[in-house]
Amino acid sequence: MSYFEDAAEVYKYLGGVFVTANDTPGVGEKLRAANIVLRLDYSSPDASITVVLKDPAIEVIEGESELTPDVRMAMSADNGNKFWSGDYNVAVGLAKGQVKARGPVSKILQLIPAAKPVFPLYRDLVAGKNADN
Repeated sequence: MSYFEDAAEVYKYLGGVFVTANDTPGVGEKLRAANIVLRLDYSSPDASITVVLKDPAIEVIEGESELTPDVRMAMSADNGNKFWSGDYNVAVGLAKGQVKARGPVSKILQLIPAAKPVFPLYRDLVAGKNADN
């Protein structure tokens, strides 16, 4: 069984973590410094999130978007949850074919260290969901 019940939960948590990060001093700035448009395509359940990681604020678009992403990544929503929980190595996932990516590899790898300060924010975000299970 998947961690997320439906696309609405994927948007709430996997999209919501970017909104939370944007509003957290010292964290949002690091993500916005990437200066890219990132598209995340999740499966089980299916959901797509486009994240504009640019100043003045991170923008999260749920579902289809007209924006052309600099980097596009596809993975299961469960692996997305594990990544933001700090329990999944995207670089290993890429090597194993569990994560598909298009775009400059350097930009993808630059995002990974910038994401680490977001892990505790994500764990706090899903704490209520985990308590319900």
